[in-house]
Amino acid sequence: MTDLPDPDGRPWLLALHSSSDSLGVGLQRLGATQPERLENFPLGRSLSNRLFDCLESVLPATAWPQLGRLAVATGPGGFTGTRLTVVLARTLAQQLALPLDGISSFQLMAGRLLAGPRPPSVAGPFWLLQELPRRGVVAGLYGVDSGQPGGVVELEAPKLHRDSDALAPFPIHPAEVRLPEDVIQLLGFSAARAASGLGAPWQPVLPLYPTSPVEALPC
Repeated sequence: MTDLPDPDGRPWLLALHSSSDSLGVGLQRLGATQPERLENFPLGRSLSNRLFDCLESVLPATAWPQLGRLAVATGPGGFTGTRLTVVLARTLAQQLALPLDGISSFQLMAGRLLAGPRPPSVAGPFWLLQELPRRGVVAGLYGVDSGQPGGVVELEAPKLHRDSDALAPFPIHPAEVRLPEDVIQLLGFSAARAASGLGAPWQPVLPLYPTSPVEALPC
């Protein structure tokens, strides 16, 4: 089904998310409002060996010239999984001359929470926080902004803190990846940026590593 051209000639939007133990892949036509294909591959440590096979099971390589835009979750997440998927997305964007949207996994969670049945208060910013044993916490700050694609603004990118006491006094919500829901958010963010006519060069899209071993824990 996915290797056939669209009757209207619309290219594909491909989204990749590997900020957890699973690889999420989403596919929809640019200009469409719903994904046509969503897949979740619980690969764990085998992602490096099966990444291409999983991608081709969703969109065969023969159909990659039909791509019109790419989106990838940049983390925080596992070092290997996030790095490999971002590198793959950058390579495809470079070789196929495509725009690439890189969006943090925390911002995707924020979008999902705001669109869910129990959204955080829209009166002010809120934190998303992940606890790391013996390392501290990774937290990012988010808010509602209807003028931004996706309706969410990342006020502070996820970074490492010693503990939650170091955070400004805003509500805190747990940072938990959920697939395929976060892949749907990734498709939505990228589609909104495309509809707004925003460019998306691949060069600035890099994995996000708040717990880099070369950086000291904040005091």
